[in-house]
Amino acid sequence: MYQALYRKWRPQTFDEVIGQQHITETLKNQVKTGRLSHAYLFIGTRGTGKTTCARILARAVNCEHPVDGNPCGKCPACRGILEGSVMDVVELDAASNNGVDNVRALREEAVFSPAAVRKRVYIVDEVHMLSASAFNALLKILEEPPEHLMFILATTELNKVPATVLSRCQRHSFKRIDVPEIAEYLEYIASKEGFSLTHEAAELIARLAEGGVRDALSLLDQCSARDRIDVEAVYTAMGLAGKRRLAELLEKILAHDAAGALQLFSELWMDGKDPGTLLSELAQLLRDVLMLHVAPKGSRNLLSSGFETEVLRSFANRMTREELLCALDKLQNTQSAMRTVNNPRMNAELCLVSLCDNTLADSTAELRARLSRVEKTLESGVPAQAPAEQPVPTPAKAPAEPEPVRESAPPREEAPREEPKRDEAPAPRPAEPADEPEDLWRAVQKRLAPRLNMEMRMIITNPDMVFGTLRGDVLQIDAAPGYAYMRFNKPELLQLIGETAGAIHGSAIRVQLAENKPRQGSGRSLDELRPFKEVHFVE
Repeated sequence: MYQALYRKWRPQTFDEVIGQQHITETLKNQVKTGRLSHAYLFIGTRGTGKTTCARILARAVNCEHPVDGNPCGKCPACRGILEGSVMDVVELDAASNNGVDNVRALREEAVFSPAAVRKRVYIVDEVHMLSASAFNALLKILEEPPEHLMFILATTELNKVPATVLSRCQRHSFKRIDVPEIAEYLEYIASKEGFSLTHEAAELIARLAEGGVRDALSLLDQCSARDRIDVEAVYTAMGLAGKRRLAELLEKILAHDAAGALQLFSELWMDGKDPGTLLSELAQLLRDVLMLHVAPKGSRNLLSSGFETEVLRSFANRMTREELLCALDKLQNTQSAMRTVNNPRMNAELCLVSLCDNTLADSTAELRARLSRVEKTLESGVPAQAPAEQPVPTPAKAPAEPEPVRESAPPREEAPREEPKRDEAPAPRPAEPADEPEDLWRAVQKRLAPRLNMEMRMIITNPDMVFGTLRGDVLQIDAAPGYAYMRFNKPELLQLIGETAGAIHGSAIRVQLAENKPRQGSGRSLDELRPFKEVHFVE
């Protein structure tokens, strides 16, 4: 009968356990010297060797002829424990034996001397599943057990084990195993089993296993039906999208091509890809892009996907940290919602549309992502394209406009000479007094934009976020509810706006701020941003 690879290749000695040398060497030395503890607690994630080491230790302490701390595997004790015929070595699953009655029965039985071997060993797997009363019943015998008794407890959730139990055990923490080490082990097993496994496929399986050897062997077993196990075979067997198609999906998201993204998602759906798995893969890719963005000189161990560093770096150069965090938050929220919805495909499609167009949401994270994109665009020198717009009006108007300005310049220079230099009142006078209420607000925008930071400049020049209207001697400012109102509602900023508006209008102006949706449409946002662009970059 066929036996699963993780059972067939389960280590039989400490030397065969991979990736846990810090633990196996300690246990071997304790067996050789005879300085054994009465209770051990093995901690670690799934598939890292906790139960395997517990079984090896149970045979090693009862082995008649141990070899360098390892069980010989040939004596009656080793063979009997391995076959399960020795009743003095008991393996329990705390998930199904978690009651106080089960522990009481164990305690009553444990006091008897072993019948066939030197030590009676109890291996309790997933010990954190025991109830509080069961833990209390275990404490006394765990603290002062008979000389012939040994407990080996294993758990994946240390936080659920009471401190009273922890203090009575010798703890050993099993770490996740590195990808290269798992990949090398998979290639070794494939050579012994006669599989044709490529190095790239072995590394991909090792990454998907997330540090667990048992998971890696199960994935290899799943792919073994293929004549040749390559990367595409692994993607197909696992129901994954594949690097090429996943990168293509992210390309369409960055290009804001919602139609293309939905079409590619539909093709993946028809190929049998699970929507939740696809979003999980996309989140994993964005996570690696974020790691490369935050730690560009970090080690390869920070990256969990199989993408080349150059590909990840190209994505990192095209996205800001705020955009990456916002996208990851969307994907995680969608994945959480998929567990309770009846139509996961629709949820995935809505998520992709939202990723392609970040203007569809108005959360703080979305707004920060949009502002970071504008800042990056401006910092990268995109406004340098402004000269391309100037040649159109330049041939007709450039010769005529400079001459009147030069003629009118001397009279304007004489006016400031008559007043002290400290008086800056003449500075606002060149701006034309606003006859229309909206003209005053535009003049205030022009005057204040160069004096504000990048974030506030983008808010004050965006009519969808804030807009001012003059009503008598009151400048009514409507700020969009939420982020814009919060950033604008500062006394020093409102005072500065009032002083600037009064200087332009020629009389005192009071400012009133209201949390209302600005009445100005988004159609004029480019016209409002163009003066800001010219003022900021011409200087």
